Amino acid sequence: LLLLCYTEEAAVIVSGLKNTDVFVGESATFTCELSHPGVKNVQWWLDGSPLHNNFVTEISQQDGMIHTLTLNDVACHDSGTVTFRAGSLISSAKLLVKGISLSE
Repeated sequence: LLLLCYTEEAAVIVSGLKNTDVFVGESATFTCELSHPGVKNVQWWLDGSPLHNNFVTEISQQDGMIHTLTLNDVACHDSGTVTFRAGSLISSAKLLVKGISLSE
């Protein structure tokens, strides 16, 4: 009988966050895929501030491995660095919110 016991240290990031450009009022989605489920202390950050699930910020996971953050109705001040942390694993990407030019 062989029992596979995953430890937090054994998890790796299979697919990290990618830089995202969106316009004001749009949604921005970031996805990070881990090699296996069960990693503790999962947290999302925007420019160093922890994010929590609410009507603007949607945090979800699928099978404990695919972690998704969606920021709805973004504004210019939302531009910054999005960071995903799961245990000792970290992935970051830039969010650029572009304003709509009315001068054209």
